[in-house]
Amino acid sequence: MGILRTDKISGLETPTAVTGSVAFDGSGDILTIGSGSHNRGEWNFLHNGLSDWTVEFWAKTGAVSRQFPWGTGGSSAQVGTHMYIMSTADAQADGRGIYVSTGRGSPGDYRYYGADNCLIENTWHHIAAVFKSSDKTLAIYVDGKQVSNDTGTAGGTFSLTQFADSNSSFPLTLGQNPHGSGNDVNGTISNLRITAGYRVYTSEFTPPVHALEPINGTAVLCCNNPDSVTASSRAGIGTAHIVTTSGNPTVGTDNSGLSRDFTYGTEFRGVTTFDTQGYFVPPSGTTEQRGRGRGVFSAGTTPNDNTSTNTIDYITIATLGNSQDFGDTTESLHAGSSGSDSTRGLFSGGAVAGNNTNYNTISYITIATTSNAVNFGDLSGLKRYSGSTSDKTRTVIAGGKNHPGPTFTTIEYVTTQALGDAQTFGDLSTGTWAFTGTASSPTRGIYFGGSPGGSSDSINTIVYVTIQSLGDAQDFGDLTNVNSYTGPGGIVSSTTRGIRGGGGGADPFTRVNTIDYVTMATLGNAQDFGDLSYSANGVMGCSSLTRGIFAGGKTGSGSVNTIEYVTIASTGNAQDFGDMRGTYAFSSALSDSHGGLS
Repeated sequence: MGILRTDKISGLETPTAVTGSVAFDGSGDILTIGSGSHNRGEWNFLHNGLSDWTVEFWAKTGAVSRQFPWGTGGSSAQVGTHMYIMSTADAQADGRGIYVSTGRGSPGDYRYYGADNCLIENTWHHIAAVFKSSDKTLAIYVDGKQVSNDTGTAGGTFSLTQFADSNSSFPLTLGQNPHGSGNDVNGTISNLRITAGYRVYTSEFTPPVHALEPINGTAVLCCNNPDSVTASSRAGIGTAHIVTTSGNPTVGTDNSGLSRDFTYGTEFRGVTTFDTQGYFVPPSGTTEQRGRGRGVFSAGTTPNDNTSTNTIDYITIATLGNSQDFGDTTESLHAGSSGSDSTRGLFSGGAVAGNNTNYNTISYITIATTSNAVNFGDLSGLKRYSGSTSDKTRTVIAGGKNHPGPTFTTIEYVTTQALGDAQTFGDLSTGTWAFTGTASSPTRGIYFGGSPGGSSDSINTIVYVTIQSLGDAQDFGDLTNVNSYTGPGGIVSSTTRGIRGGGGGADPFTRVNTIDYVTMATLGNAQDFGDLSYSANGVMGCSSLTRGIFAGGKTGSGSVNTIEYVTIASTGNAQDFGDMRGTYAFSSALSDSHGGLS
């Protein structure tokens, strides 16, 4: 067995964001990230109280009474923000705890946040500090559990904003007290990521299982390269921070148990033998395709159809089982639409169940990291039951209805990785809402069925757009039956095939278990694929390149929590996958591995 890693040319300063770590010996091992007046502005957001921020990392620390994983500040006035760990050997701590201090240590104008007795010596922990600027609270999470969340304890005449320009030199240091020598880390740090202007976590969460990646607002990502202590990435935006060393920090031989996500390079594992000679055999699929495969279900209606939820669930598409908690949407809605690239998922529009309140909100999540959705931008109007399709860079949202008002012909789009409002793409030939769902190939987005008017006025039309070419939708073919009210989702896709499951007939209360499919590169009518085990409308759909997932929906007796799957390349009936945590219909679904990402 051996490992051969090849890095792709990407322009990122850290081409392999994998499972590396940095070991500190407790005696002068330091990483300094940036220095001098340049970083006076660069790190101000950590201590001026004017911006949200998140610092997260994995750490395994040994028996030192007080040690500083990270901090920024100047030694003369001790100005800045820093985190420290204290053990039972320190008289100031009750059990092994973790604490954050921001402000001026001399003459004692500071704010102090922390929690006692929340860490175990020589044990890996995921640690996150999340600052909320609107109310000046700082939440500390250990292994996804909130251990502290308050405005802290003020000392002296403390005011956050008074420290914005208090020192000419604000480097970020890892491994030592930023105000001078001492309190060195005795342990290992892995995957330290700092995001400016963005709270990654707003409630308790399941810690990430993959190595961290640059996300929105990433200021630095380091301690993650298995080959270099000084590697740092800033998501390819601007100039990377220079990382320098003091003492002898080394690449860690221990890591936190994270798995490789394959985002930045290709890793070949395995060996086979031909005529007694060993050869490396690469795993199947492209770099981007491997390490993906999470499906996400968002919001919806409860069984009585009168209450909307803000629940987000997720599954691992390749592994049968029940859904797990991911986080919450920004609003309790149903009838929204969704799109995604390989890292980010978007939720667009929707409505409050049981009334006529419609939304134009677009929010997003980072698919690999459980957390709550945050604001992305706005649609051009208030709408429910739009259809969304997406490829590697763009999400295209079509139709919808400002119920009980007009039905839209509008097609609009966003760049999935760029926060902002939707832009004009083109038009549908007929105003349409209640799409049965959408599918994506590498080039084409397809919209199935829907309703041009009232809830019982259904059509079986299939239309398409070329995702990277602005313009109006074109005719593709017809479904095998008239299906309105499947709602957002209900569609899965590989690179070649789009599959629709469930829906309602011309009467929206006549539900079907039909599964049919199209070959996305070839215009024409849908063909029979098989059946779901239940008849329902409001079904969700998401997929990897090989497996399609159908979940939830509304039957004649109420919503269900069923999850089923099909193998996209093989026609046949759906098979049992597991259960959702709740019973939902008219939800949104997305994945990081659907057909439009090839």
